[in-house]
Amino acid sequence: MENILELAEQARRKAEKVIGETQVESIWRSVGAEPHRVGSLAMGLLMRHRDIDLHIYSEPFRIADSFAAMAKLAECPGIGHIEYTNLLSTEEACIEWHASYKAQDGEIWQIDMIHIVKGSRYDGYFEEMARRIRAALTPETRLAILALKQATPDTEHIAGIEYYEAVLRDGVRSYADFLEWRKIHPVTGISDWMP
Repeated sequence: MENILELAEQARRKAEKVIGETQVESIWRSVGAEPHRVGSLAMGLLMRHRDIDLHIYSEPFRIADSFAAMAKLAECPGIGHIEYTNLLSTEEACIEWHASYKAQDGEIWQIDMIHIVKGSRYDGYFEEMARRIRAALTPETRLAILALKQATPDTEHIAGIEYYEAVLRDGVRSYADFLEWRKIHPVTGISDWMP
């Protein structure tokens, strides 16, 4: 199990290096926005899935600022693809950006940047979720989550919240039990579970 903890620490260090290489946080700050880390990196639960999640806020919210940030990010060597989705007219009230980045070590990372309208439904929501999950973790449950993530084949796409809910709320510990749990608790849309 020490190996799993070391793999998680390696993943965290690599994510920090990607953030530094791309300057993604300072790019958003340069357009007057405030980036917040959310997801598995923020919770200390990053494992095999190379993904960095940022929620970004600016006041006032301007689409032009979002595009200005992406123009700067696109200049970064290693950024190979940027995808844009405008969800401002939905309940999510955001612009989604997804960038792929080839790190200096050759690994491909996804950087998910959600530019959210302040005061909208999800303003601060996932930051609170990350805070509450971090607070609920024990060394044993953290290890259980990391072990489940490590056991997941690369071909499976599983939302992080599924692991956290299964382990923290329902006591799941084995990958076989986790697969059964998923059949009973399918995720449709955005999960509203928090510990």
